[in-house]
Amino acid sequence: MAEPHRVTRRAELIASLRSNVSPSKWSTWFSGVHIELTEQTLDVVAPSDFHSHWLQDHYRELIASLASDYLGTDVAVRYLIASPPLKEFEFPAIPVPPSSDRSPEAAVPDSSLERSSRYLDKYVFDNFVVGPSNRLALAAAMAVAEKPGQHYNPLFLYGGAGLGKTHLLYAIGHSALAIRPDTSIRCISSETFFNNFVDGIRRKRMDDFKHRYRTIDLLLLDDVQFFQGKEQVLEELFHTFNALHQYDKQIVLTCDRPPKDLGIEERLRSRFQWGLLADIGPPDVETRLAILRRYAGYAPKQIPDAVLDFIAQHITDNIRELEGALTKVTAFAALAQEPITLELAHEQLADLIPTPSGQPPTAAAIIAVVAASYGVSLTDMEGPSRREPLVTARQIAMYLCRTLTELSLPKIGKHLGGRDHSTVLHGVKKITRLIAADPQFAHRIADLSKKLGIT
Repeated sequence: MAEPHRVTRRAELIASLRSNVSPSKWSTWFSGVHIELTEQTLDVVAPSDFHSHWLQDHYRELIASLASDYLGTDVAVRYLIASPPLKEFEFPAIPVPPSSDRSPEAAVPDSSLERSSRYLDKYVFDNFVVGPSNRLALAAAMAVAEKPGQHYNPLFLYGGAGLGKTHLLYAIGHSALAIRPDTSIRCISSETFFNNFVDGIRRKRMDDFKHRYRTIDLLLLDDVQFFQGKEQVLEELFHTFNALHQYDKQIVLTCDRPPKDLGIEERLRSRFQWGLLADIGPPDVETRLAILRRYAGYAPKQIPDAVLDFIAQHITDNIRELEGALTKVTAFAALAQEPITLELAHEQLADLIPTPSGQPPTAAAIIAVVAASYGVSLTDMEGPSRREPLVTARQIAMYLCRTLTELSLPKIGKHLGGRDHSTVLHGVKKITRLIAADPQFAHRIADLSKKLGIT
């Protein structure tokens, strides 16, 4: 599909969609949605998982029909999330030939591999809310973006899920590129790095893989805890690290724990500690309130300060959970055509707020709290996916249901997508072993129990 034709078709499709939706529904559900066309797909990119599911439940047939009318029956409709778990992404760089002061290893990668950052533009330093728990990480990230390879190399950012590690990773890339447009940058998840490595072995193209990751100025690698137990890819990462560091090319890594707690070889663990380790902790109440106020500025309705205060006081684990709680309240108010009140917030967030002392939590409350803490959806908790951290979150929910309720193993499995009792038993035993072996993990389980009203 030629570019001008695609743009025209997209505009016509959006105009037709808007004519089939009431103004209030359009303002609430479509104003923040991005619609994109490729050769064979129509992508509906929503700002959250809840938002995407609502669109699919209420407008799937209309959108599919319009896609068929304007683009043909062979076009597939995909529903995407604007800020998904980080996948491979290359910041667009201006290709330049190597100069005398750039080593051959620093050649700019093929620009044909570039992808647009339109869905990730919000991940910039200006949109990062700073507080006591993340001030060091932000300052270090800004220093790295300003002068890659000269300060804190590598920069190792660590902390729990949903605290802003990925945000800072992308912000470094955006800022570094704005300062030096010819910078070659690769921002990638550890899972995708691993998949590319396996693909290179399978296709006997390891030279291409090495060139892909060793000929850049800035490597941004997310969730390196994924590499635990994968010896071959750890060996390749070790050599990639050395190749980049040798020529003062910047490396930024994120992880859910400090290097000393990673089950990897000492030689690689020590390299992770060569530069600066920056911890990102849960935001304090003032920071949570500042984050909510920023999100509230984009809401279709004004949100009372009392509601924001209530959410900030009770949703404490991470930023994704804050955003999800606010989205749930505003979405329900829009659907029910009710004003946003403190009473409505109490009602809609009951499954995320700790249970009053003396009352055992329900399985639904346990699953919701664990899902929010790990930044995964309730649908994913019940689904078949085996990716991390989803599997760990699901097993923690099994463990807490078993220890905090009187539910049998089969009933617990029923709450988690119909899993059998042996799967639940395996999950409970695994979490029990992890609690005994890892004090930091045990502390996290205790925090989840506390959120559920168990002291």
